[in-house]
Amino acid sequence: MSLQCLGQEDNIAVYYQQQVEMLVGFNEMDALADRGFVPGMSKEEREKLARSETTAIRISNIANMVLFAAKVYASVKSGSLAIIASTLDSLLDLLSGFILWFTAFSMQTPNPYQYPIGKKRMQPLGILVFASVMATLGLQIILESMRTLISDESDFSLTKEQERWVIGIMVFVTLVKLVLVLYCRSFTNEIVKAYAQDHFFDVVTNIIGLVAALLANYFSGWIDPVGAMILALYTIRTWSMTVLENVNSLIGKAAAPEYLQKLTYLCWNHHKAIKHIDTVRAYTFGSHYFVEVDIVLPADMPLQEAHDIGESLQEKLELLPEIERAFVHLDYEYSHKPEHAQAYL
Repeated sequence: MSLQCLGQEDNIAVYYQQQVEMLVGFNEMDALADRGFVPGMSKEEREKLARSETTAIRISNIANMVLFAAKVYASVKSGSLAIIASTLDSLLDLLSGFILWFTAFSMQTPNPYQYPIGKKRMQPLGILVFASVMATLGLQIILESMRTLISDESDFSLTKEQERWVIGIMVFVTLVKLVLVLYCRSFTNEIVKAYAQDHFFDVVTNIIGLVAALLANYFSGWIDPVGAMILALYTIRTWSMTVLENVNSLIGKAAAPEYLQKLTYLCWNHHKAIKHIDTVRAYTFGSHYFVEVDIVLPADMPLQEAHDIGESLQEKLELLPEIERAFVHLDYEYSHKPEHAQAYL
């Protein structure tokens, strides 16, 4: 009985939390309607944030180059398959870092003639390429580790000097990567967050690689390729989840109902002449939303007045930071079939 009561209390708490979040969203829409802008960062603050994000990407790329050189030396010193797997991962970090930098650069250089709807989908596309490269690495390491185990080439030993070098380098690399994880996670930009995920992945792989090499040195050589296989499986799992997340942003997944509520509230309060809201749609287009709104105005309203209402609503919707582009359709009744009905057959 007590567990049932606790479950009911949790449901009530969740309900009231949702109501609070909904009211906060409505207040934001009221502020947009009254002031003509969304409360938040100023233009100068946004530019400062963009510069900070660029700095984070550059620091990550420089760190990846330096740490890759250090791990190459550790791989040569040890000959450990697990540490080599971790080093190959660092090499792919450099290649993937270039991919992410290129997507960020492409998004900041619009071309309205060749790309009339922008390049926002470059961001999830770059992350998908990044994830695919990382998953390919994982499969290659699994194949090499299995070959080593089957061929009985798993003898492994380190001298004291080699052991000191390997431990020193791998611990240093892990600590630097941990600092970069905390730094990059302080940003909301998806590309910088991808770097943060990659840095965290490096922390895990460095630890597993070092532990596998030391266990193989002190106990049995087969632990080294097994450790490399564990790293590879972790790589494939991590980046497969990343692929699934970003696929949704490319195929046009609908926005959450709570977000549609906010948009509906904004449209309804836009102008007193709006008699009915026929349709409100929002779906992903890259990292942002495309929005389609159908509003009903009086049938005898002059075209100029109706146009001004629709255009101002479009501009207001596009002020929201999550929206890439908004389309407002004007109608005089709402009993007809939905627009683009063929798409729903």
